[in-house]
Amino acid sequence: MNVLHSINVGYIFTAAIIMGQCMLQAVSTQSSVSLPDNFIGFDSAPDKVVDGSVVHVRYQCSRPCQLAVEVVVSILRKTDLVVFRRKWIGSGLRVYKVHRVLLRLPPSILYQHNIFNRNILEAQNVTVRAWLDHLKNGNEPDTYHSSILRISKVLWVTPLSERPTKPPTESPSWFARMMWQMARNRIHQCPHESDTIDMLEFPLASTGEHFGVVRRFQPFIDRVLERARRHAVTQPSITLSVWIYLLKWCHQKLCGIIHHVDRKNVYDSVLMQLTDTGDIIIQARVTTGKDEAFRVRAALPLWKWIRLDCYIQDSKVLLNTTWNDETRKYVYQFRASIHYDDTDGYFGIGGSKYIPGIHGYFGPIKYYRFGTKEIENQLHPKSTLLELDRVHQECQEITAFTKAFWKEVVESHLPSPFSKGVCMSHSINTWGQIEERICTQTWSWETQLKHSTLFHFLQAKTEEIRTGFLSMKALRRDLFEKAVGTMFLEAQINIISKSTELLQMSSCFGNHEASLFLAAIHFSNLGHSVNQEQGHIYSLIGASGDNRFALMHAGFKHIEGIDGFPKDLDMAYSYYSNAGTQSSIDIASIHEYRQYILEHIYLSNPEDLYSLTHEASDIFEYLKLQAESGHIESQTHLASMLYWGQNGISKDIASAVKWFKRSAMQMKDPSVMYDYAHLLMKGHGVKRNYTQGFLLLKKAAAMGSIKALNGLGWYHGTILNDHKNAAKYFEQAALNGSDHGMFNLALYHLNGKNPESPWKNETAAFHCFLNASRLGNVAASVEAAWYLSTGSLEGVSQDVERAVKMLKKVCEQNGHLGFMIREALQAYLQGSWQQALVKYILAAETGLGLAQSNAAHLCEELNLSHDCQRRYHNYSTLGYDPHPTALLKMGDYYYYSSSMQEDSLSLVGQAISMYSRAALAGSPQGMYNLVVLAQQGHALPLSMHSLFNVSHHDEMDVVVEKMLKRCVAAEDGNAVTPCSLALLAVQMGKALRRMTQNGAQLLLAYASLLSVCVIIIIVPLQSCFEQNVPSHRAVALRARASSVSQDGVNLNREQNGIVGGNYRGILWLTILNGMQWLQQTSDLAVTLSAVCLCAFWTTVLYHLL
Repeated sequence: MNVLHSINVGYIFTAAIIMGQCMLQAVSTQSSVSLPDNFIGFDSAPDKVVDGSVVHVRYQCSRPCQLAVEVVVSILRKTDLVVFRRKWIGSGLRVYKVHRVLLRLPPSILYQHNIFNRNILEAQNVTVRAWLDHLKNGNEPDTYHSSILRISKVLWVTPLSERPTKPPTESPSWFARMMWQMARNRIHQCPHESDTIDMLEFPLASTGEHFGVVRRFQPFIDRVLERARRHAVTQPSITLSVWIYLLKWCHQKLCGIIHHVDRKNVYDSVLMQLTDTGDIIIQARVTTGKDEAFRVRAALPLWKWIRLDCYIQDSKVLLNTTWNDETRKYVYQFRASIHYDDTDGYFGIGGSKYIPGIHGYFGPIKYYRFGTKEIENQLHPKSTLLELDRVHQECQEITAFTKAFWKEVVESHLPSPFSKGVCMSHSINTWGQIEERICTQTWSWETQLKHSTLFHFLQAKTEEIRTGFLSMKALRRDLFEKAVGTMFLEAQINIISKSTELLQMSSCFGNHEASLFLAAIHFSNLGHSVNQEQGHIYSLIGASGDNRFALMHAGFKHIEGIDGFPKDLDMAYSYYSNAGTQSSIDIASIHEYRQYILEHIYLSNPEDLYSLTHEASDIFEYLKLQAESGHIESQTHLASMLYWGQNGISKDIASAVKWFKRSAMQMKDPSVMYDYAHLLMKGHGVKRNYTQGFLLLKKAAAMGSIKALNGLGWYHGTILNDHKNAAKYFEQAALNGSDHGMFNLALYHLNGKNPESPWKNETAAFHCFLNASRLGNVAASVEAAWYLSTGSLEGVSQDVERAVKMLKKVCEQNGHLGFMIREALQAYLQGSWQQALVKYILAAETGLGLAQSNAAHLCEELNLSHDCQRRYHNYSTLGYDPHPTALLKMGDYYYYSSSMQEDSLSLVGQAISMYSRAALAGSPQGMYNLVVLAQQGHALPLSMHSLFNVSHHDEMDVVVEKMLKRCVAAEDGNAVTPCSLALLAVQMGKALRRMTQNGAQLLLAYASLLSVCVIIIIVPLQSCFEQNVPSHRAVALRARASSVSQDGVNLNREQNGIVGGNYRGILWLTILNGMQWLQQTSDLAVTLSAVCLCAFWTTVLYHLL
């Protein structure tokens, strides 16, 4: 037994040793796999914002590295505001270390606002983050986003109202103590807060797509109201009243009316949807955590204003639907109380990323946060919305009328009077030799008279309709062109009723460029009196028709709050997000003939017009000759011009592909190799060839093409389904500054397709989208704008203004807008200025500054009203980057208007503002105008002080001189300009003032003045002497000759002649000598004057230099 026992113990001991070795190997292997050479992580970190808390960071570096811990704050208008940072250097020993960091946070995020803590930050999110990056050439990395490894943790933030008071660290001053004593017993009253919110006060056009208005609600500032709201989260009492107008049923089974999305991007209470049959579904989350819904079979009608009133009381929901002054009531009881927190997440009106909206309009929407029994939500503006309904009803009549006419022409070649739905006019009957007429209600005489313009137009198109050459699309285009043709009479615009009728009919048939032009006519006083109500109607009709230009038009109006539109960035975002998405889709077909890249050609700038060329120009022929000779740069330039249609050249895809191929096949230019590979991959203008395209991409990438790296990523991900290599290429492209690489990498972060990181990372995706948007990527801008508009991502605050700016910028790159600008420019160059004006106005209404400047220029050239010029110049100054010419024009308008109006100081102030913006944009004229106003005694804006390097302590002469020097630096150095002449005058005056301070120099100045007078008097006299002296000398010589030549004459006469002759000769010689003395004296005076002037100007130059 002892032997067996010893053997068992030995086996057990041996097995333990073997298992221990295996475990150590497994642990070692696992560590080598899961713990990389570079690592960073939190061993411990606080959960909430507390000053003095400690963060323990565990890290490992493969080589010397830089590490940092930061605390960043997101406030309402700014994200990633760093309030704490600690950096240190780590050695590259491949050993795990733990570093302790003490967080010292600023009082602005810790305490309430009081006299000891005046600057506070109302933080939306606070994040502690750490990052690691290798040291490169001894330089530290710049930012958190440039590091190779990064981690973060969101901290809980104490609400502002619950923060403690900052303890005093020093004795306050006497003044501070006095102010505190005065205010210590003051009863602080919160500003008035209402639980009634107007979620929508102006009509909103909804296209039935994934776009809508985002609204966020903040907690109450009043503690009593906030306490009541929190208490009502599990026992809510709210009321919601919504006006809607349906144009079509839902495109899908469900579409959104109102929806609530919480911070986890999940539907929350309350969700109100419309079905494709007109029923309503209301969904809510109950306190048990489940979602419940019920369906109301309301069968809502089309083309009616409908009011939906939803009352929620604990678990009970009452829905009232009202149209045609008739109300229907529906009641439903949920199984448990509804959970409702309106500060969690955001509310969407219409569509959003997760649900499409209705196709129609939203009227006023009123929200009662504590509920109400009596709703006050009248249709407003009533006249506008009722007129909108009337226009749509009339459009239904026009459509039915046209279809009836069309059907009769197509079926019987001539409209038959015996048809049940048609009543023929006398002219048609005579033409068809038909005697009887049988009229019914579908096409009555009243209808013909009401739509007589359309009827006559259709009569003229009967043959085209019968033969099938006229489609509905062509009909609406012909109506628009005819309307435009009737507006201009002898170069003057004249909007007659027939023109507006034709435009209205074109709009009814779906041509929403006509809707936009009608809106422009009613807003702009362009041959028609201003009617903002009609302008609003056709703006809404165009936007509801999903027209790119009309959407941009509505968004632009809401950004600026002009023409009766309220300034509402959320509404602007709803329109721009739609137009931006369309622009993102249009990018894929930018090569098509109806799209062009926007070229900034200003009609007021001759240099821009001179830069244009055409197919028959010498420049183009020379470029073509160079390309034919094998010059790679010429081939590439020619291919780009033909492919994109640049510099006035029309698109020719086939020729462009030929030149791309010839240049790419030389294997010398990686950029053109990528371009040709892209065409091969997409099959644009050439047969699709993935193999050849892939080989070209590899070669171009090897030669340094960053775009080719992105192309290789696309090929591996899309064609080969190799997402690991695709992500690698996208990351390389992104690190090298490729916007498309950043965008594609962001998509991999969102969908988790990267095998090395197969999870969703929205934060990383957002930052990739944001970086790509800065480089002009359209699709990335649309995605980044969505996160900014909703604020739904942790660490990213809502910033609707930034989102709208991004979207406006990308929308203005739309290829269809570029095509419109190109057509306008071609019409201008061909002499059709009226046609050019119409197209520029359509583009100008989208908010494009280039089109607005050119429209204003044409209004001036065509001698149209000053309102037209002023309107579009003013609009162009509202943009984020206005052209200096428009700023100068508006500055001149305000300045010259100041002399004719009472509020002259206000107008001069606006003029100074415009000139200042032009000066900041680099305009010498703007700087010169500011100089003139400064000399008149007007104060410069503070923004100009840094531009001109002046301060308010400087004297006026110093300020003017510095401004003029800055102006001269901005001008053409080879030309004599107003600023250079003015600067010379200022410096001359300065030099003369210095000279007057010295007695000798003052005497020299007076002597110089006297010298100038001497020269002015003597020089003319010298010229006179020079003319008279030769004649006087000749007279004297003749007198002496006559006295000697009288031989053989009697003595008395001879004596008399000799005496008389000598006397006259002596007299003439005396006069001559006197004149010579005067001339010598004048020469001396001129010489002295010249010397004096030389001394004077030498002194002046000394003072100038």
